[in-house]
Amino acid sequence: MGVDFVIFDELCKLSTRFQPAGRTLMLGRHKWQPQGRLQRKYQRAWKQAGKEGDFLATVQEDGYCETLMSSLGFGQMEALDFSDYEGATILQDLNCPVGPELEGQFDLIFDGGTLEHVFNVPMALQSVFRMLKPGGRFISVNGMNGWMGHGLYQFNPELVWSFWKRTCGCKVHVCKAVEKDATKEGYELAFPDPAIVGRRLRFRGINFPAGRVYLYYEVERLPDSVMGERMLQSDYEVKWTPHNNAGEIRDIKAKEAQDGRD
Repeated sequence: MGVDFVIFDELCKLSTRFQPAGRTLMLGRHKWQPQGRLQRKYQRAWKQAGKEGDFLATVQEDGYCETLMSSLGFGQMEALDFSDYEGATILQDLNCPVGPELEGQFDLIFDGGTLEHVFNVPMALQSVFRMLKPGGRFISVNGMNGWMGHGLYQFNPELVWSFWKRTCGCKVHVCKAVEKDATKEGYELAFPDPAIVGRRLRFRGINFPAGRVYLYYEVERLPDSVMGERMLQSDYEVKWTPHNNAGEIRDIKAKEAQDGRD
């Protein structure tokens, strides 16, 4: 997936509230070929983010996005991919664990549509967590609805809250649905944490777009973030807690918390 207007707009907004100091990484090497009919919208988003000059100056001859990313303040982004066919600098199969040389190396990791093409998503997410430095952020833009046939998966906000917040102890800054069609006014729907709401997220009565919708989220690895051994969906965890293995679940979570302090 490449950087379209919707992703460009979100990256511009991100640049106003987060500037990484160290190494930065993208999963895959993303294209940057702005749509001509949306040039006014691109330029407006660029200016609203406080950027000088014309956004078109960030377009590379080879069609990739490193110049855009550095112009937004995200550093000289490295690219991680299964193959070097698009010029990735780090070769890694995300179906497999990353090596120790990549752990704790990156202040920003950007996924503009790669994880939906990886079969072993749990392993890939665990690797992203391990590659982040404390204080580092992971930005994900993957298909949530309307992407049938595009990749192996479409993603759900429950995954964000259950894995990143409760399993890893990270801070979720943003978790929302964003409509891909930039010719419309721009649909967004923020998702609360189901564990706080107390039930699964429900969308009855919501005029959800019929076309393609992204799940966009930003998470931060905190200094005391520790990845647990078991992830449970929030509403099931609530239901199971009073029953037979409630003590086992509590013991596991207590051990994970203690291991994080040691």
